[in-house]
Amino acid sequence: MANIRSEDMSKRINLIKLTLDALDKKIESFPDGRIKIKKCKSGVYYYLSIKGKKDRLLAEKDNDLIRDLIQKSYLRQMRVSLKNELKALNRMQRIYPDTIAEDLYDQLSDERKAYAKPIMVGDENYARKWMGKPYNRKSFKKDMPVYLTLKGERVRSKSEVIIADRLYANGIPYKYEYPLKVGKKIIHPDFSIFRLSDCNVVYHEHCGKMDDDTYLEDLVQRVNDYNEEGIIQGDRLFFSFETAKTPLDVRTIDNLINRHFR
Repeated sequence: MANIRSEDMSKRINLIKLTLDALDKKIESFPDGRIKIKKCKSGVYYYLSIKGKKDRLLAEKDNDLIRDLIQKSYLRQMRVSLKNELKALNRMQRIYPDTIAEDLYDQLSDERKAYAKPIMVGDENYARKWMGKPYNRKSFKKDMPVYLTLKGERVRSKSEVIIADRLYANGIPYKYEYPLKVGKKIIHPDFSIFRLSDCNVVYHEHCGKMDDDTYLEDLVQRVNDYNEEGIIQGDRLFFSFETAKTPLDVRTIDNLINRHFR
């Protein structure tokens, strides 16, 4: 967790510096002037405003100029915002403590750890504890084919191998078919994922038989079970789909990882 300063802040600072350099070059490439917009009953009018000159009404043929100058204005605002953030991050780096509350337990001696109970656990430590918690896995039928992931765990389909391996390659903590109580039922989500950004567990179901009517009926009931437990699609519940004719698109999994699972 102490890396919140040395890693996360530094990465953000470097990104801002690179973006500012690119913005400066881009802004210089745009034409002089700025756009003024006037609204009235007869419509919206765009004017070219250049210091020391009279404003000029622009026509439809000037759309490229309007687009460039509005983009330039937006980039200038972005530059101001980034510079303000850069100042704040530099100031935060100077004053942020080397040790934060989540680090204290790990720094205790083994003798003290034997008696102390941690109150705040760092995200990565908490994720490791969550990952290390044993659970009973669902059994496989004897005649089922064997699909193994990079981690060496057995899953139920080639698509689930792809999903598990993409999660693993991106450093996303997950458990396969970890039991979850919803109402009076115990279900086994395909993937239970520990999201490090907010320490929430989210769920990914891969729906691999969307052309099977019986499968669809079971899927509807499963979604309803999740919803009754307060686990809502797009919040903590996510899906991927395939049919016999349309296989899983790996880009779908990467998008879910980048937008929802980190």
